Amino acid sequence: MTQDDLEALQIRLDAYVGKPMGPSSAAPDPVNLPMIRHWVDALDDRNPVYLDEDFAATTRFGGLVAPPAMLQTWSMGRPKIEGIALRGGTPDEMHFDNPILALDAAGYVGTLATNSELEFERYLKLGDRLEMSTEVESISNRKTTALGKGYFVTWVTTYRAAGGEVVGRQMFRIFKFDPSTIDLSKLQSAA
Repeated sequence: MTQDDLEALQIRLDAYVGKPMGPSSAAPDPVNLPMIRHWVDALDDRNPVYLDEDFAATTRFGGLVAPPAMLQTWSMGRPKIEGIALRGGTPDEMHFDNPILALDAAGYVGTLATNSELEFERYLKLGDRLEMSTEVESISNRKTTALGKGYFVTWVTTYRAAGGEVVGRQMFRIFKFDPSTIDLSKLQSAA
């Protein structure tokens, strides 16, 4: 890429900041006991407020609640497995303009999840049905790392229950990089 191409890409990326990452969506299922049970069993989290109805009724919640860390779980639809590697692990095809597709088109096809932070406003109760909206929070200038040259893209998903009540947020950051710029000597020395 020429310097002019890089500058044009940065201008395009900057235009995404503060904008929706895509359309808002609704969770495919309401908060439900079978999914909570699977989560509790998988993580061996035996807090009785998640599965013991009698105990949960005596707590400040007045009934069963979902583990807070399940927040993102409720928004996950069934993935389209075919072609998932070609989409950088994205569970479904994207048909809307966003910085991920713009970076892919510019050759930054490598994707590395770097970190995520969850914020909870309240526990989710059985029957809550969530709606999610995602906004681009920031996109870095091009950086050089051991994985090569690329951009850190950060977005925030806001989760709402009925009536628009915000129940939580998730910040998610990835590094979109050009695999052809990987410096193998730096990777080997970091190991």
